[in-house]
Amino acid sequence: MGFATLALTAIDCPAPRRLAEFYAAVLGGEITIDPGEQDTWVELRLPDGKRLAFQGAPGLQPPEWPRADRNSQQFHLDLDVQDLDAAEERVLALGAKALDADDRDRTWRVYADPAGHPFCLCRA
Repeated sequence: MGFATLALTAIDCPAPRRLAEFYAAVLGGEITIDPGEQDTWVELRLPDGKRLAFQGAPGLQPPEWPRADRNSQQFHLDLDVQDLDAAEERVLALGAKALDADDRDRTWRVYADPAGHPFCLCRA
């Protein structure tokens, strides 16, 4: 049995506020910014109480998809959606980029957020 609980997931990115706004548009929630840390740390409290944090990393090199041999993904988020096509349209309009979304028979598709991190839209 564990002895700790997960407090939040922190994601490195070159523009924390911009990435927090992207995920707030996708997942909902409230963005909080400490005035002294607005360029280095931004948090998103999701409707269910979970938190994502976005940490400034100006020199971040986004992972390449799929490249297990060099600069591969270090994590990715799976986001459940009811309608893959509608969700795809919305994330692309928000600045995501399709990485592996051509197979329309699969129950998941891969995208990159505006900072280049891979994430999946998955049929719920």
